[in-house]
Amino acid sequence: MRFGAVPLDEAEGAMLAHSVRLSSGKLAKGRVLSAEDLAALRAEGAERVTVARLDPGDMAENEAALALARALVPDPGAAGLRLTDPFTGRVNLIADHPGVVAMDEARLTAVNRVDPMITLATVPPFQQMAPGGMVGTVKIISYGVDGARVAEACEAAQGAIRLARPAISRAALVVSEIAGGAGEKGVPAVQGRLDALGIAMEAPVLVPHETGAIARAVAEAPGDLVLILTGSATSDPRDVAPEAVRAAGGRVDRFGMPVDPGNLLFLGRQGGRPVIGLPGCARSPALNGADWVLARVACGIEVTADDIARMGVGGLLKEIPTRPQPRAARARREKEGARQPTHSSP
Repeated sequence: MRFGAVPLDEAEGAMLAHSVRLSSGKLAKGRVLSAEDLAALRAEGAERVTVARLDPGDMAENEAALALARALVPDPGAAGLRLTDPFTGRVNLIADHPGVVAMDEARLTAVNRVDPMITLATVPPFQQMAPGGMVGTVKIISYGVDGARVAEACEAAQGAIRLARPAISRAALVVSEIAGGAGEKGVPAVQGRLDALGIAMEAPVLVPHETGAIARAVAEAPGDLVLILTGSATSDPRDVAPEAVRAAGGRVDRFGMPVDPGNLLFLGRQGGRPVIGLPGCARSPALNGADWVLARVACGIEVTADDIARMGVGGLLKEIPTRPQPRAARARREKEGARQPTHSSP
């Protein structure tokens, strides 16, 4: 592509590189200049104008953006994504339903290595999406780009991003109670999480915070997924709730996660279905580590112990109202202590 300032006599049919304000109105950037446009520029004293022209083999920005978007999402219906019409070199990838973004990161990075003028930006891997949310955007920075480069990017991009649909239709919630505990306080927040994924929640089952009672509730719970919200924090792999899952004939695959808030989560299986022991912060609708695990499990994406270990890099590290700034307060105390004068004995 050729780009630069040229005399007005040479600009007809070229794309205007920068918007120009005239007394008669505005000529928007990207406009293909006509004889009338050039006459208007001359009337206001202009002699040159900055334009872009495609060389043989170049693709215009909109054509290139649409080609790459279609390579990324060759079957939008199957991928759960909708492509917007190209505009100013941009095509957006929009979620058509609730789900989790599944992507081939290596291939998407390969797309962005082809040519600096060909760009693709996405949400993070496994991001939970609502219908209408933007999953990614293709943007061609220049007004045109070498068609061979576009073809190379398209080859790297083939089907590299999709929206995994929820694979679970019903979930059960077991809530254990202790004297003076939170009781059913967290039920609405859990309900909201399941609603966002299009999953129906069975009536919550309240039981005493005892291994036997929780085990019976888990074994008898209907649905494709069991969630456990305990009245007392689960602080050990052999604590009441994990032991209850084992007592119900299940197993615990992972206890604890390096995401804060959300450390005290556990994940296992019982009766061929996943079981998630929710951390206490799940009583709040605020984002926490449990959301990351729940969204993947709900969409049929396997979550291994190694997957959870990887969540610590880029973890949330957010304070929550029920635990008001403990780390910040500790840091202040330590800082203030360091400022105190040191007195030596006479």
